[in-house]
Amino acid sequence: MSAAGAERPAPAAPAPPSPRRGRGRWRALEPLLWLGPATLLILAMVVWPVVEMIRTSLTRVSSTGQSQGFAGVRNYTDLFAEGDLPGVLLRTLVWVVGVVTVTVVLSLGLAQLLNSRFPGRRLVRWALIVPWASSVLMTALIWRWMLNNFYGVVNRLLMDLGVLDAPVNWLADPGQALVAMMGVAVFVSLPFTSFVLLAGLQSIPAEVYEAARVDGAGPLRGYLGITLPLLRPSLVVAAIINVINVFNSFPIIWAMTRGGPGFATDTTTTYLYKLAFDNQSVGESAAMAVVNFGLVLAVVLVYLRVVRGQEDTA
Repeated sequence: MSAAGAERPAPAAPAPPSPRRGRGRWRALEPLLWLGPATLLILAMVVWPVVEMIRTSLTRVSSTGQSQGFAGVRNYTDLFAEGDLPGVLLRTLVWVVGVVTVTVVLSLGLAQLLNSRFPGRRLVRWALIVPWASSVLMTALIWRWMLNNFYGVVNRLLMDLGVLDAPVNWLADPGQALVAMMGVAVFVSLPFTSFVLLAGLQSIPAEVYEAARVDGAGPLRGYLGITLPLLRPSLVVAAIINVINVFNSFPIIWAMTRGGPGFATDTTTTYLYKLAFDNQSVGESAAMAVVNFGLVLAVVLVYLRVVRGQEDTA
């Protein structure tokens, strides 16, 4: 038979997929099983509320909560036209800076105390946790009763000591009320901040202090030249978290003064609540919430920038 007439060999059957290739694809998809639930939770609890908040801020909403169409930036222009807003923003700045500064300074001393050895140190550490473990609303209500001008224990104590001649209505005057609320916020924030700084102190090697003493550094020079620089990461974390918590603090202000009299002790958090439920301005309230979100996001970006700078210099 000629070569032209010879039968051509049948094409080879395709090779079955390699089991290794199948396992490789499965391993590539396996992280989704672990990341999927957390991703869905973030989408449901963070992303969707933020998107809905921004959408509401651009919508005309009736007092009954019914959407009445696109409003553009009208809610934002109405918000920034409010006469009380500048005072609220300034008070929020004083509230956050004052509480965080006092908290960090006092926590530095408490952390240094708790890092030293003394009888009953463990009991003091446990006692310090109580304000943090307790309900913030309950703590604020207790302080409100303590500051009451009729039956409050603060007035009674100061009168018995001869400091006051007559009871003082601490929460009636806006300035005194703001100072009182800042004191409660510091009281609530101290435990967490102190333990964060205590953890930072305990991570500093003892050899560093021994080397400083050999070089003739005294206690003050050692604290300023060694402790504070090495404590910087813990200080940054504690300060940023406190800024976010204090900025968003609602229970303390609402339980003690409800932002009153009028808007005299409001921060942006309680102010947006009043816009929504007292003034029935849901769109303006959503716009205020977007402004709050932008301010918190700016703080977080600053924190990330600082952390990245510390990593680059490490």
